[in-house]
Amino acid sequence: MRLFGGWHEDPLWAGVYGWLVEHRRVGGLAWRLGLGSDLGLLYDAVREVGRLPAGARVLDVPTGNGIAMRGITPGQGLDYVAADISPAMLDRATATARRLGVHDQVTPMVADVGDLPLDDGSVDLVATFTGLHCFPDPHRAVQEMVRVLRPGGVITGSAMFLDTGLAHEPARRVGTLAGVLGPMCTTREAVTWLAEEGCRDIDLHLSGGLGYFRAVAT
Repeated sequence: MRLFGGWHEDPLWAGVYGWLVEHRRVGGLAWRLGLGSDLGLLYDAVREVGRLPAGARVLDVPTGNGIAMRGITPGQGLDYVAADISPAMLDRATATARRLGVHDQVTPMVADVGDLPLDDGSVDLVATFTGLHCFPDPHRAVQEMVRVLRPGGVITGSAMFLDTGLAHEPARRVGTLAGVLGPMCTTREAVTWLAEEGCRDIDLHLSGGLGYFRAVAT
């Protein structure tokens, strides 16, 4: 494990991030101090996974430590694809699935979000929490994630954006220097890219340095 480096190198921050999310009291304080954001919004957003019917297919990319898996209900009957470029992160996500008792619904997959090994229109929900800001080409990532959605399917996620104000510039700079953040994008760019791919009902709202977004594929 490296102190710094890209996600495929399993930087130390990967484990720290997962621990903070697991421990909501400490993690919530870190979110508030570091990003001026409410960690509870992340948990609220992943609940959409738990409202899907049996047989629905979910793509969670990057799955990381398996944050979105906390929305799965044991016995729900999902086809849940947990994708990440890092085998180490997939190991953590698999451990999370087992701990939550939902591993029978989860299929781990090593995958590059810029070239997803999934058919067009084959997914009901794409979950991409705290991921878009890590991708080396966020525009291409949006194109690929929407490509795999069925008509009426949903993409939901969160990310750091470039236009959330100077107060959050230090966090962006540190993350970039550490190698855990990619080029990122603005909120306007994200909304434009989703619209260009044919999405409707696009909602993007900010909570400090993080933005939460949701859109429906046509």
